[in-house]
Amino acid sequence: MSDIVETRPALRRTLSVWQAVGLSVALMAPSMAANINPQQTAAAAGRAVPLAFLLSAAGVLLVAYGFVRLCQHYHHAGSVYAFVGATLGPRAGVVSGIGLLGTYTFYAVVTSSAAGTLGTAFLTQVGIWPNPPWWGPFVLTGVALVGSWLLAVAPARRGTSTLLAVEGATIAVILLVTAVILVRLIAGNAPGDAHFTMSVFTFTPDIGLSGVFLGAVFGFLSFAGFEAAATLGEETRDPRRNIPRAILGTALFGGAFFVIVTAVEMMAFRSDAQAFHDSPSLLGDLGSTFVGSWAGDVISVGAAISAFGCCLACVVGGSRLLFALGRDAFDGRGIGRTSPKGTPVTAVTAVAAAAALIIVVCAVFFGATAADTFAWSGSIGTLILLVIYLLTTLGAILLLFVRRRMHVPWWHLIFPLGALALLGYTVYVNVVPYPTEGPARWFPVAAGAVLVLAVVLVLAAPGFARRVGERLGVSEGGR
Repeated sequence: MSDIVETRPALRRTLSVWQAVGLSVALMAPSMAANINPQQTAAAAGRAVPLAFLLSAAGVLLVAYGFVRLCQHYHHAGSVYAFVGATLGPRAGVVSGIGLLGTYTFYAVVTSSAAGTLGTAFLTQVGIWPNPPWWGPFVLTGVALVGSWLLAVAPARRGTSTLLAVEGATIAVILLVTAVILVRLIAGNAPGDAHFTMSVFTFTPDIGLSGVFLGAVFGFLSFAGFEAAATLGEETRDPRRNIPRAILGTALFGGAFFVIVTAVEMMAFRSDAQAFHDSPSLLGDLGSTFVGSWAGDVISVGAAISAFGCCLACVVGGSRLLFALGRDAFDGRGIGRTSPKGTPVTAVTAVAAAAALIIVVCAVFFGATAADTFAWSGSIGTLILLVIYLLTTLGAILLLFVRRRMHVPWWHLIFPLGALALLGYTVYVNVVPYPTEGPARWFPVAAGAVLVLAVVLVLAAPGFARRVGERLGVSEGGR
């Protein structure tokens, strides 16, 4: 058994806690999400968008509790694949790993499509590409995927440093513009008689509390990817300390960022939920109105860069998962190999190529635009992710409160139970009532197909699950 541990391919432990934070922040992409996600929340919650994001932030912290505890016990490149495999069994682990791999691949489509769409809009806005053809955004989408592949095959230290720099610069610009808007709101000299008001944290009678909770669903989806640092468990120094810090820190930062920014956004729109909902780029529009056209341009290009950074994070996170699956299934051959530089080049190439294939199929056979591939893949990937979060939370309950592998107070059980309630409700509102028109009717089918395929694979290849169990057992569940 010890020979297996010594000879299997290993990733190099060179990353700091800040570089682990870089992957989680880049995959969550708060600067991109703050521009395009709150509009959907407004459709359900009205002016109470900040309140909905506050509730979703609380929910994400409940989910983060399970990830933090699991990362204190395990560190493994497979993230939930190892967590679920070591707690609920290797078969469930493989299913969750393949499911999360599917999510990361679909999110690579989402973010590369967003980079193409936002980048094309910026080039059109500044007059560089005044009349792009319908396929124009796909050109920049391809550039984003190729660029993500190139950076991902480099050692992860370089790639994650790039992620943190790109997202950090964009967030800094957004916070600067947000501060300017807030000062003008408080001073009373904002355009359109907009003013500072705490009413954005209250809901109107026609919306009700149920509308706020429905809107919180879309806020919850904005946090998707906060746990991505877990895939760097074999590359981060002192992982039992640094990975939990990265995950919890990302969730806390995201919560504060989204609540503050959405509050200022809604105030700047004079609590007009309809105008807020109709904005194609919230901070781009507000930057142009409150600061100047240059600010809108900077934020627009920043959002495009943020989307590229998120695409890179998806490829990095997905490749680590695929590498871990391949290493445990094929004894370090094929996708389980690392390059001389210590990066899983084959796995990186497979994830990027799969994302490109999805885009080509959607465009050629379904006539999709880049905006379509963004929306379709986002919905499918999120549905899969919610199921994976459910499995991970169940695994945390089993580890902490059934097997008692870690000594935590019994009252902490309220955290994962709260997470299960939130996740279950989120899945429910996404499929009930079942959509019967348009592309949306296929989203649950596609998400379910990925999970069913994973189950079929496990049942058809029992030796695969057995080897996974042996590998996880050798390393004490990936510890």
